[in-house]
Amino acid sequence: MEIGEIIQTKFKSPQQKAIVNVRYTSNFMGQYENSFMAMFDLSMAQFNILRILRGAKKPLSVTAVKERMIERSPNTTRLMDKLIEKNLLERVRCDSDRRVVYVSITEQGLELLSRIDVDLEDSSVFLTNLSDEEAEELSRLLDKFRGSCPKKPQIAE
Repeated sequence: MEIGEIIQTKFKSPQQKAIVNVRYTSNFMGQYENSFMAMFDLSMAQFNILRILRGAKKPLSVTAVKERMIERSPNTTRLMDKLIEKNLLERVRCDSDRRVVYVSITEQGLELLSRIDVDLEDSSVFLTNLSDEEAEELSRLLDKFRGSCPKKPQIAE
């Protein structure tokens, strides 16, 4: 179903329609992902932290993790604390500078990600109706879209 039919509106321009469609689709995907992650007692932000640390293959500073997150969160430290409580992460102090804190994924965290990867592959609903070429084109267009956005919104006076 087209976005105009879903939200029952007409758009002033194709650009307005595209922006609304991107935001609507992002929200749609977020709701699905949150429901999926709830089965593993994780939020999407926590999942993102675990994936970052798995990919790094070494402890990272909290700052480095924050910089790599898809959706930056002001409460990243609290999210990491919850992952530590679940034994999915561990905190490592820097020997040379006690102010610097590193985090690393635990074996239990790696096992959980392996289970999630299998379930995600089995239940993937996003982009199954797009060819590889269409998925590449979508990605290219989204990259182009982000490149055209101003860095900070301008406040009208």
